[in-house]
Amino acid sequence: MLKAVLFDVFGTVVDWRSSLIDDLSAWGAAEHPGVDWTGLVDAWRHAYAPSMQEVRSGALPWTTLDTLHRRTLERIGPAFGLTGLSDAAWDHVNRGWHRLRPWPDSVAGLQAIKADYIISPLSNGNVSLLVNLARHAGLPWDTVLCAEVFEHYKPDPETYLGACRLLSLEPAEVMLCAAHNSDLAAAQALGLATAFIPRPTEYGPHQRRDFDAEGEWDVVAPDLIALADFLKKGSD
Repeated sequence: MLKAVLFDVFGTVVDWRSSLIDDLSAWGAAEHPGVDWTGLVDAWRHAYAPSMQEVRSGALPWTTLDTLHRRTLERIGPAFGLTGLSDAAWDHVNRGWHRLRPWPDSVAGLQAIKADYIISPLSNGNVSLLVNLARHAGLPWDTVLCAEVFEHYKPDPETYLGACRLLSLEPAEVMLCAAHNSDLAAAQALGLATAFIPRPTEYGPHQRRDFDAEGEWDVVAPDLIALADFLKKGSD
């Protein structure tokens, strides 16, 4: 019997791309008008997986996502016109990831699922990032499970199985919900239930994948409210 639903966060629960572009464009309009914020955000996200792979491969010791984001930002920023910032300003830009907007269905969907199941992120974000994001976006988590807790980034098995262990649940009692087929494949291989939610505008015009379910997932739903309705019928 399903007892907990875990959620990928960036792209599945929150709209990272539009949020960052809007937030940073507004912030930089006066003092940094020449910055290509759209290009910067897209390049920043493009470096997301490679930066975590450095940790997963052992090339870097355990490093939180906030720190990886800051390293990437300082490296690529000048190419998009972002220069001459104080340390506090670099930190403000980097913490844009703490201020992302939820997708329109996310909060209501999570609240409905929470009525019958334990809900938590299972994200590559670090604890402070996810706590601040939850407070900013109104995400009603029961707890915060993430890569920092296990010092492993997805798709390392330690993240998925570690979450099950901390909840004292078997993998079959836990579902991962994600907008990314690769995340679901890793969870399914370890015995977790799976739910796919498409977010076809996550990457804006650069979206090339994850428009549709590409595996035999347990649930495919158009959004989190529909997922809540499906799970509600299963729990009745």
